[in-house]
Amino acid sequence: MTNTFWQNKKVIVTGGSGFLGSFVVEKLQARGAADIFVPRSTQYDLRKSEDISRVLADYKADIVIHLAALAGGIGANMGRPAEFFYDNLMMGVPLLHQAWQKGIEKFVAVGSICSYPKFTPIPFKEEELWNGYPEETNAPYGLAKKMLLVQSQAYRQQYGYNSIYLMPVNLFGPRDNFDLATSHVIPALIRKTVEATERGDKEIPAWGDGSPTREFLYVEDAADGIVTAAEKYNGAEPVNLGSGYEISIKDLVEMTAKMTGFTGKIVWQTDKPNGQPRRALDVSRAKEYFGWSAQVPFEEGMRRTIEWFKENRK
Repeated sequence: MTNTFWQNKKVIVTGGSGFLGSFVVEKLQARGAADIFVPRSTQYDLRKSEDISRVLADYKADIVIHLAALAGGIGANMGRPAEFFYDNLMMGVPLLHQAWQKGIEKFVAVGSICSYPKFTPIPFKEEELWNGYPEETNAPYGLAKKMLLVQSQAYRQQYGYNSIYLMPVNLFGPRDNFDLATSHVIPALIRKTVEATERGDKEIPAWGDGSPTREFLYVEDAADGIVTAAEKYNGAEPVNLGSGYEISIKDLVEMTAKMTGFTGKIVWQTDKPNGQPRRALDVSRAKEYFGWSAQVPFEEGMRRTIEWFKENRK
């Protein structure tokens, strides 16, 4: 099947050197995009309007895929809520505005599952997005990202601008951030269990009580979903990107321990926050609107991630 969509397209991928971004760039290249620009934060501070103008002037793009974000786990969100709000808002809103002004034909806004209300019926359906306030620990981040949805729909309504909004669930995979101070749950667990096994520790700590559930999406699947939507989806409605696979944190910790060879005890720190009680997505809209669904089974993704960590941490 020859796909010519990307052949003469010039694409800006903000955050393209990050975890998800690096895979999005690879997927674009695999589909024939030869002209991709990744603005580096050392040259362009996307929180500054003048730097956004410079990016769009320096590189005349057809499509902008906006992935750049200040993101992190519960601890990072609680410690720096003001930064998580301001940085994400100021990277997104002026960028979409200037992309419309400059006549860039399509804007792909990548939001977050943190935008959903704290108590959302399971599985999360996109139409539930406005039925409550997000979980407090990550609300500033979730709301800053959600403003891009409001903006996308407003610009489409008033200007006929083609901006789409996607919401990936928690991602994991090779090249993730394994720094224990800022990482998300899967890379943190992998690092903790691998290092504990090597040291011969008898126990490891885990936040909360293990009861919350989460859904995870393998990073290559997420990248494929974003590129597929950029190519095929031109609608106003927000779209979940997920695997449709829900797992409790307790089961996740036990699976990670087993796969990394850790045989000690898991000590639950029940004084630490659990975060949102349950998270699982309705993933039917992506299938219906642009024919996408996740392909990599969870255990297979975990195996690849653990292997990558062991090979690359030196």
